[in-house]
Amino acid sequence: MTTVQSGIRTIQNYVGGEWVAPETDRALEVLNPATQQAIAMVPLSGTADVEQAVAAAREAFPAWRSKPVIQRAQWLFSFRERLNEHVDELARLVTTEMGKTLGDARAEVGRMIEMVELATAIPTTMQGRNLENVATNVDAETIRQPVGVCAAIVPFNFPAMVPFWFLPFAVACGNTFVLKPSEQVPLTQNRVFELIDDLSLPPGVVNLVNGDREVAEAILDSPGIDAVSFVGSAKVARHVYARAAENGKRVQALGGAKNHMVVMPDAVIGKTVDGILSSAFGAAGQRCMAGSVVVTVGEAHDKLLDPLAAAARDLRVGDGLDENVAVGPVISCAARERIEGWIEKAAAGGAQVVVDGRAQEDGSAFVGPTILTGVKPGMDILREEVFGPVLAIVQAETLEEAIDIVNASSYGNGTSIFTESGAAVRRYRHDVEVGMVGVNIGVAAPVAFFPFSGWKDSFLGDLHAHGPDAVEFYTRKKTVTSRWFSDQAGGARLFGEH
Repeated sequence: MTTVQSGIRTIQNYVGGEWVAPETDRALEVLNPATQQAIAMVPLSGTADVEQAVAAAREAFPAWRSKPVIQRAQWLFSFRERLNEHVDELARLVTTEMGKTLGDARAEVGRMIEMVELATAIPTTMQGRNLENVATNVDAETIRQPVGVCAAIVPFNFPAMVPFWFLPFAVACGNTFVLKPSEQVPLTQNRVFELIDDLSLPPGVVNLVNGDREVAEAILDSPGIDAVSFVGSAKVARHVYARAAENGKRVQALGGAKNHMVVMPDAVIGKTVDGILSSAFGAAGQRCMAGSVVVTVGEAHDKLLDPLAAAARDLRVGDGLDENVAVGPVISCAARERIEGWIEKAAAGGAQVVVDGRAQEDGSAFVGPTILTGVKPGMDILREEVFGPVLAIVQAETLEEAIDIVNASSYGNGTSIFTESGAAVRRYRHDVEVGMVGVNIGVAAPVAFFPFSGWKDSFLGDLHAHGPDAVEFYTRKKTVTSRWFSDQAGGARLFGEH
């Protein structure tokens, strides 16, 4: 299953029910972002390796789609139990290779398992519909059938959860699957596929191909892949959407975000501070639902700023494996340099750095919580995704002005409003051009049985991840209209009745 190279293991691909070494001499060190120590080698597979996985998935598809739906659900039940047995192990893997705190990692693994739980309901959620007598003696029904071979290209920031926005729903619907994890964080899914390997899933139903952009491009171009799911930056999402669609594939591409949190004058400040801290600085701000802009309305600014800044300064930065740490490292030293560049650019443009997360340990990937005030509409820090623990605060005089600030963004992933006014919430949820809205909730990410419904540049496609959209995405509808001409007597003779 693994080989040893220079004292650290080299992981392999999982294709056709077996662990296989890819046809490549390219490999990348997997670094623990908290220590900068190499913890594994990941092979950078090529097009031939992708096609090997696609061939295995294509071969497995006819038998898997013909498997009774209840049997597919039963396998997912078994898988869920196996994952539950390994929650702590998987959480530690997430923290070790990605950096987020153990608390965040455990929550992520919990969401991962939640996706599998929802997919076990496939005997109900995949049902079609019918109508008798649409015309005289004519019946019509719509059934759902699997799409074929599906693939997912997933990011570094949720090594456990994001692949499971796709995998369990795809296989539950009768599809076969090829997963490309991020080359920066391949170990969590490597372990997950070891658990899958123990559960007697037919060979080729799920496949794992490690690699970089070459693997992603091969997935987009492969004639054997019928549907592609992607999560990443907005720029790459647009490329994925265009290229996959050009090649005739069904595609959903989840892009970046610039999520705003509006604070009204009547907000409960203590609870609001807690929500903002969790949203802006959880996972070191490296999530597409992180709140990266606070819009204060009227006197809310003066009420909020001091307690928010004080609480941010108290957050401990360090290795996420330490249970007392609140903010772990960002994914790499390169990411740290990029994030610090954004802080410097904002300061040069007139923003005030009231909490400064720079000047952490030299040679590390740590960036502490950072809060910028005096940020004005039109500044780049309000337009571009930083993807780090940086929070910009902009002031508005009215709710209407706050809504205009939110809607000016090209992104539309998530937003939150903190208030005790039902009228303000009604106005906000109606007028805001964002797909996921939280009310007194910092991270408005929906649970598995609702869709992850980003708008604008945050999503390209028609059907979102998980929830009822998952079944829609991973099935094709077939409508059958039936009429029978046999008379009653003839029908009785046909079935041997007297």
